[in-house]
Amino acid sequence: MSRHAIFEASVGYFLEPIGQFLADETVSEIMVNGYDCIYVERRGRLIRTDASFPSEDALLTAIHNVAQWVGREISEERPVLDARLPDGSRVHAVIPPSARTGTYLTIRRFTKQVLTVEDLIRFGSLSESAREFIDICVRLRKNIIISGGTGTGKTVLLGAVSRFIPEEERIVVIEDTSELRLIQQHCLYLEAQQADRLGRGGLNVRQLFTNSLRMRPDRIIVGEVRSGEALDMIQSMISGHAGALSTVHANSPLDALIRLETLSLMSDVQIPVYVARAQVASAIHVVIQVTRFSEDGSRKITRIAEARGLNDNNQYKLSDIYVSRFKGRTDEGQIMADLEPTGEKPTFAAEPYEQGMDGRIALTRDLWNAEGGEGLGKGGEYK
Repeated sequence: MSRHAIFEASVGYFLEPIGQFLADETVSEIMVNGYDCIYVERRGRLIRTDASFPSEDALLTAIHNVAQWVGREISEERPVLDARLPDGSRVHAVIPPSARTGTYLTIRRFTKQVLTVEDLIRFGSLSESAREFIDICVRLRKNIIISGGTGTGKTVLLGAVSRFIPEEERIVVIEDTSELRLIQQHCLYLEAQQADRLGRGGLNVRQLFTNSLRMRPDRIIVGEVRSGEALDMIQSMISGHAGALSTVHANSPLDALIRLETLSLMSDVQIPVYVARAQVASAIHVVIQVTRFSEDGSRKITRIAEARGLNDNNQYKLSDIYVSRFKGRTDEGQIMADLEPTGEKPTFAAEPYEQGMDGRIALTRDLWNAEGGEGLGKGGEYK
């Protein structure tokens, strides 16, 4: 019996109280707020279940079992655990004293079905026109940030958008906890590692990113930017490693740029605020905003904006290329919205024609400028 099979059997035994949810394809997240308080997310909605662990000790034992198998430690001195189950599901646990009212366990289920852009269109999260626009942006090697709150589906969208990367490119994927699965063959996956109790063997996302630059990548994907690695990523974008894809926690495209600026300042490299802002403004080309609607649990792309540098007041300039417009509700109460062009052209409107991508332009012809020159804004004003 292999070690993986033993781990699977062990986890199955200790997590038996939530086993039905781990096997349920309609459940995307399992949230244990204490041994006798368990919620699940099903089709975007939070539901309290009747399931429970026999006791607090039973829940703690299950968490320690997972930690043991992945070679990590959770204790009062280190009360947080990030790990993966044998099927790839992501585990996050917090125990007392950091968890004030009990032991918390959150499992984001690993889904065997990888969603494609076509799936997102079928679900009403994306439009055919926006799909074509994003495809062309990826092939033009624009640096793209996917912005959204917790549970909005940023990683799912990142995986779907990554399918537009040409097969012949060498791709390095960097994640804190590995989730992405790309369809391209030439992919290298790097995952952060916790240090042991003596502080040995740890590798964070920033260290992995620095090392990835020596691996001759054509394209770098960072699962989520959440700390000082933002500065390294931004600087690499403006020094030859174009076409990067990543996600960030933010509620709007403007907030996404501000957060990247703030994270850059968290680096141990001391730089003035205006330098961090100028670098973010120069590096990021497109921000895709994704939102989860609590009314029906749906997740939709609500805006696609182009970042256009800084204005005279040293503030970020953004122009919406696509905006989601509410159209009503279905008989089942599901929100209907169309992601439609605003009429703005991107400033790189001539590039698809300059790079011979005419054949890829069908639904977005009005967005591009075949005559060359910069993109035209509304009313014919150059932006």
